[in-house]
Amino acid sequence: MTSGGRWTGTLAALCAAALAGSAAQTVPPPIIDMHMHAMRADDQGPPPLGVCQGDVQPPPEAGRPSADTFMAWLKKPPCANPIWSPMTDREVMDRSLAVMERRNVYGVVSGVLLDDWQKAAPNRVIPSLDFNFEPPFRTVDEMRTALASRRYRAFGEVGIQYQGVDPSDARFDPYLAVAEELDIPVSIHVGIGPPGAPYLGFQNYRGRLHSPLLIEEALVRHPRLRVSLMHAGWPMLDDLLVALWTHPQLHVDVGAISFALPSAAFHSYLQRIVEAGFGKRVMFGSDQMVWPEMIDVAIDRVQSAAFLTEDQKRDILYNNAARFLRLSPQEIDRHHGR
Repeated sequence: MTSGGRWTGTLAALCAAALAGSAAQTVPPPIIDMHMHAMRADDQGPPPLGVCQGDVQPPPEAGRPSADTFMAWLKKPPCANPIWSPMTDREVMDRSLAVMERRNVYGVVSGVLLDDWQKAAPNRVIPSLDFNFEPPFRTVDEMRTALASRRYRAFGEVGIQYQGVDPSDARFDPYLAVAEELDIPVSIHVGIGPPGAPYLGFQNYRGRLHSPLLIEEALVRHPRLRVSLMHAGWPMLDDLLVALWTHPQLHVDVGAISFALPSAAFHSYLQRIVEAGFGKRVMFGSDQMVWPEMIDVAIDRVQSAAFLTEDQKRDILYNNAARFLRLSPQEIDRHHGR
């Protein structure tokens, strides 16, 4: 090889290294989404369904059932640029995973299609065991077997609010005892469901079950539990703050309020939690369901919060969840590309 050839080869190697370094720098910091679903495309109704950021369902028309008004709202969303749900199960998964890859998201995922999602993206999906009291539901022994296998890293979404059951109810206590024994973190739906939930088929859903104070007796009985309240118990802010003050093991994820509420309302709620001193116990969650791009909106809502410092944003988007889930140093390094 001539001298010029050697210089050419060296220059090419330097350029390649520079390009590789530039590409690595474009990968955004990692995010943990504590609240994701591996759903079928029709789990929220016949697709496509559109949703608008911060839009509230209108009241039903006279003589028209609330369920009909709700479905019409999803079929003809009242905004210029709604997020439309995919038509197929595969597209729900592929679009969700595409957002996760682009935004560097690692998701705590539960749902009927969890196995498919984990096969498609084993390094992005943190499997979680969902639960509710809708028949046929898992027995305590079945739940113990599933969690003891270490197939799942978390227990949730626990959706017993939809059956009118609060998390301190005696019927649920044996399940929490198993989670405590096996040291499995728990995520419980305590907050918003679909607007008008009791009239959409969830006859036992009640607004009073939004209160984070309903978890108190369960926490006292099981003090080693790691519990996250989904949707941060919105709108029961005072109840939430006193629950966080009283029970240091309690955390929240922001869930659907990061999308469903108007931006100002979401920021106001989050700001009060952080200003009260609980920023280390707030975790990110999108509750994307069948709308993959909800993940984008939820991330942007946190990142656009002017009252948060960059360190606080990183805590909410990653650090708090990594601690709550007890990720290993090796996992954390992998998420950061180290």
